[in-house]
Amino acid sequence: MNLELISSPLCPYVQRSVITLLHKEVPFTLTPIDLAHKPDWFLEISPLGKVPCLRIDRDTVLFESQVINEYLDEILPPPLHPSDPLTRAQHRAWIALGSDALGDQFQLMVAQSEERFIAAHRQLCDKLERLEAAMGDGPFFAGESFSLVDAALAPLFMRMEILHSLRPLPRWESLGKLRLWTAQLMELPEVAGSVRADFADLLRAYLSEKGSLLLRSM
Repeated sequence: MNLELISSPLCPYVQRSVITLLHKEVPFTLTPIDLAHKPDWFLEISPLGKVPCLRIDRDTVLFESQVINEYLDEILPPPLHPSDPLTRAQHRAWIALGSDALGDQFQLMVAQSEERFIAAHRQLCDKLERLEAAMGDGPFFAGESFSLVDAALAPLFMRMEILHSLRPLPRWESLGKLRLWTAQLMELPEVAGSVRADFADLLRAYLSEKGSLLLRSM
């Protein structure tokens, strides 16, 4: 199997699948594209015009990070999803919450007014507080075992720590369980290695390009 992940350096959804591939220790090729100038070959294989896309062979491509990760989990042992159907469904629900939270986080990052920033911050932190309440004793979401929930939320948490360093976010700072979970995840090789070494600088440059309020408050 020669897996190819079509990617973009700053995309958190791509990062979810990179983490899963690295955790599974499966060889793959990472092919970055410029999302501002999407190549024709990419638009032909991506129904939504979004990354990530996983090219399995010449004629077979999967899209959407959650779908990609579940496929990888089904074909590459050991499984990262619970075997119990109800628990598995609950994990999928928290992954979905994480996807919505990434949307809120994006709005937070590109906000150019205090009003938009406050609204995005409130929506994001409301979700994170619900996640904090559902969190067990750790160190991971499901206890001692790394799961697809961890792979899905690690990109969100990584960005939260970077944003918090640019402008203190008290509600994030107050989430003790999530901060401990974040610290545990950031130490994993598959998480640390899922982004470029200059990722924080890339993100700051993107925020600057967007006129983000986060940088104006430094």
